[in-house]
Amino acid sequence: MSLLDYKLERIESVSFETFLNLIYDNKTYIEKGFAGTVKRCETPKGAKILFKEWLSEEKHKRSFSFFIKNTQTDSLVGLVNIKNIDATIKKCEIGYFISELYAGKGIVSKFTSEVVTFCFEELQMNKVFLRVAPENIGSQKVAIKNGFQKEGVLREEYLGFQDVYEDVMYFGLLKTEYLKSKDD
Repeated sequence: MSLLDYKLERIESVSFETFLNLIYDNKTYIEKGFAGTVKRCETPKGAKILFKEWLSEEKHKRSFSFFIKNTQTDSLVGLVNIKNIDATIKKCEIGYFISELYAGKGIVSKFTSEVVTFCFEELQMNKVFLRVAPENIGSQKVAIKNGFQKEGVLREEYLGFQDVYEDVMYFGLLKTEYLKSKDD
């Protein structure tokens, strides 16, 4: 399969069942970086509440969920989301994951790039940031490949799946850097 076999699909086009399958099929693989999502999806009822919240947040432009769809199998294989939007400072956070079976194929890098473009061009952000577990080398590579700069390590910044405080690496991309990379 090539990268052409994948596309981004907004949450309003995604069924709850395909969302639930994506989370359940990848629960163990994503629980470290998406602890809150996995916890809220422990039951179908909790997952349904979360899904409806994400739909509402998108409708009110408080967050955006871009699902990565395999067009050959018609299944969801990943997610790139925009959250923690601060309209005053014009910054937002992105998060991403890809199903373990599809990791390392450049898929999440490609679609992270498209979501970053959305952040700067559609949302008019000045900065996009992301937080990554220090041991998550794959996610760090995605960040660097997309022009993000490592800004530091925030100690015990994240409450993980096992309710343990964990360090996170903070990466940022400024609009000036994004625009410069578009000119190169």
